[in-house]
Amino acid sequence: MTITLAELLKDSAYKLTQFKPAQIQALEASITMKETEKNPAPYVSCLVRGKPIKLTPEEAVRQLYVMVLKDDLDYPINRLSLEYDVTRGREKKRVDICVFDKDKTTTPYILVELKKPKLKDGKEQLKSYCNFSGAPMGVWSNGDSISFYHRKDPNYFEPIPAIPSAHEKLSDILTARWTLDDLVKHDVLVNQKKSLKDLILEMEDEVLANAGVDVFEELFKLIFTKLYDEMESGRDKKRHLIFRNYGDTETELKAKIQELFDKARGKWEGVFPDGAKIDLTPSHLAVCVSSLEGVKLFNSNLDVVDEAFEYLINKSSKGEKGQYFTPRYVIDMCVKMLNPQEHESIIDTAAGSCGFPVHTIFHVWHQIRRDLGLPISDHFTTEQRTPRETDYVQDKVFAIDFDEKAVRVGRTLNLIAGDGQTNVLHLNTLDYERWDEKTKDQNWTDIYSEGWKKLRKQRAAKEQDRDFSFDILMANPPFAGDIKETRILAKYELARTVSLDKISKVDENDKNIEDATQRVPTFPECLRASFDTIYKMADGSFRKVKIKDQNNVGRDILFIERNLSFIKPGGRMAIVLPQGRFNNSSDKYIREYLADHCRILAVVGLHGNVFKPHTGTKTSVIFVQKWDDKLCPRVDDYHIFFATMKEPSKDNSGDKIFVKRKDLPAVASAEKTPAKNIAAEVINRYEATPQDLNEFVLDAHEHLIVKHDLFNHDGLTQDGIAEAFIEFAKKERLSFFL
Repeated sequence: MTITLAELLKDSAYKLTQFKPAQIQALEASITMKETEKNPAPYVSCLVRGKPIKLTPEEAVRQLYVMVLKDDLDYPINRLSLEYDVTRGREKKRVDICVFDKDKTTTPYILVELKKPKLKDGKEQLKSYCNFSGAPMGVWSNGDSISFYHRKDPNYFEPIPAIPSAHEKLSDILTARWTLDDLVKHDVLVNQKKSLKDLILEMEDEVLANAGVDVFEELFKLIFTKLYDEMESGRDKKRHLIFRNYGDTETELKAKIQELFDKARGKWEGVFPDGAKIDLTPSHLAVCVSSLEGVKLFNSNLDVVDEAFEYLINKSSKGEKGQYFTPRYVIDMCVKMLNPQEHESIIDTAAGSCGFPVHTIFHVWHQIRRDLGLPISDHFTTEQRTPRETDYVQDKVFAIDFDEKAVRVGRTLNLIAGDGQTNVLHLNTLDYERWDEKTKDQNWTDIYSEGWKKLRKQRAAKEQDRDFSFDILMANPPFAGDIKETRILAKYELARTVSLDKISKVDENDKNIEDATQRVPTFPECLRASFDTIYKMADGSFRKVKIKDQNNVGRDILFIERNLSFIKPGGRMAIVLPQGRFNNSSDKYIREYLADHCRILAVVGLHGNVFKPHTGTKTSVIFVQKWDDKLCPRVDDYHIFFATMKEPSKDNSGDKIFVKRKDLPAVASAEKTPAKNIAAEVINRYEATPQDLNEFVLDAHEHLIVKHDLFNHDGLTQDGIAEAFIEFAKKERLSFFL
């Protein structure tokens, strides 16, 4: 009987993702089964204690980390002790691994804690062990995530990117000057299997909850500053990163970060007011900088930053208004299906953090770079932009949102993409008649005047803010809450109801009688009917249209009509809506309204977990193209693409599910797998070991891939809904895929 480590750890909180396959295989090869009173149990010969030890999940992770210390960091076995006694008064506790000082051979130098597989519990225990033993460094791991700390004093444990090898000193780790390449190599999110959200939660626990500051504002300032620092280093490979503590005092560090923030604010205007300062105390700031300095924020699609902002904004205003950040894989599906081009303008009318505009930018940038024969590297988002790339962002990409915090986040990401210019505006999309109250406000124009000037050029007619001529609109409007203001409702046709009321004493020769015996007039037809029109129904009765104003209307319903007014004839739109809008009989008038104005291209049903943990509302994305004599000629009968997302992408708690190697197609070619760490022989499940199959797949930028069926990832996963639609669109000869 044999057992693998994956089987041993199956029902525990421990994992193996921190360790190399060779280390895992070596430990598995040393397992022997011994008979016990109950059942055979796995044992291994301990590298440090030199005797057989029963292999529990915790012991497996401990033995593997001993291999890391011995093989990767060159610590000799005689400097290691397992289950080392730490004395606390009369109480003795045992720490999992102790590394002793090179010169003072009985003095603890590094303590490793594995007993508590949750970071918060493990870190607290590790801190107490380090305090009582005097060890200057500590490591916590559960085999999946890992954290390294420097004990500066009993109340302050500073996160560090790594522990020194046997040939280094702690000061080498603390004072080494980093370039962007160093940050990529040691990125905490990749190497320690953490997310920026995890780090924010840690900072909240440690300092921010009791710091007496606006948590959103202070973290926004720090992320804003670090983005600027990374971008500057992305454009000068030899430049040393500044957002880092190189042994500065807390006061020196705050002055340095404030100066960097001021430069970022000067580069990307209109996000923070003039004279804005970092309000964290020097000691609180030092903790936050040490937590963030090892994180690479820029990546292929900025989803690292998105996840953090989604968490921060949803803590405040966003979730209360029924608007939730759209997962980036849903956005990418929409972008792929609508296929924006360099010459086309695009707007998001409920932009949030501008996921749709930003991913559209990336889509078009890829087209431009292919056209120019330029590579797309790992530092893609930090590189100097070509004039065509910059012009596209500055002239063709627009966004609107009514949430001021979300607008500032969206402006930040677009300012980066647009090299200091952006068309992200703080406006209420639905209440366009009151836009002039904003546009005449001096404080508003100081920030948004350039974007407003360009938005006006997109108007369908001068001096009005209702109709625009955008080529593409993508949006996920709020779908909670009703609009009740009659002043706003009066502007919208979808804020009305129509009924066909019976009338008597009809002259059947009346020229105003229309035959409705074969088909009941639709909602739009009733709206357009003249006051004198009389319909003869199939039951022989005669009816007239009665139009009535509604007292309250769902916000998402008004957004459907409003969004249609933003796109020109032949323009196309993707909009996320509650599933009920496609099914409910009471919402038939909405479907009729859409069909009257557009060709319905596709309806994609999303899984119920997509917007968790914020909401479990089942949603769909509808794709339409406005009727146009040239781009989309009106026809009565046409094909519509329907698809349903089968893979949940998140579990019932709202945590993302990631692709493992065992999820990949059984056969894959090297040509279809550009990710540098995925070789064809590993993808082929018939040649992979069981341990390989449980490892997560990384994309070309070494990021985890969410498990969904919306599209493939440059050939790494199977074709999905987007690829199927593209084939459909080509077959149907849709204008944007000709």
